Amino acid sequence: MAQSQTHQEIEATLGQVPSWMGSIADPATDHSWGIFRDLILGETELSAREKAIAGLAVASAIKCPYCVHFHTEEAKLAGVTDSELEETATLAGTTTYFSTVLHGNDTDLDQFVEETGEIVDHLKDQEAAAADD
Repeated sequence: MAQSQTHQEIEATLGQVPSWMGSIADPATDHSWGIFRDLILGETELSAREKAIAGLAVASAIKCPYCVHFHTEEAKLAGVTDSELEETATLAGTTTYFSTVLHGNDTDLDQFVEETGEIVDHLKDQEAAAADD
């Protein structure tokens, strides 16, 4: 798609061409819009709600104020509550925290994978036992 057609499609979809989209280098305009349109706005395996929550979690973890704002608004449009937004940001912080601990302590990845498998098996056993009760 030619860049002018892409800008027309962006405007038709979003009501405008946001300044940040207008600043994408010409060779990447069509491709960048396609990614945004198809993955963020389009129908995918994840619901709009799930994508917004995931986007906010990542944005929070990478500390990007632009992405935090966008994905928060996206989440609100998808019906995510304020308490769910808070939990999403808290989970992102928790993941970042434990990642720092794991990396800072040079945790053995193979041992971590093995232990995680054992934990998952244990949790499945507990779920099965609870279902039998």
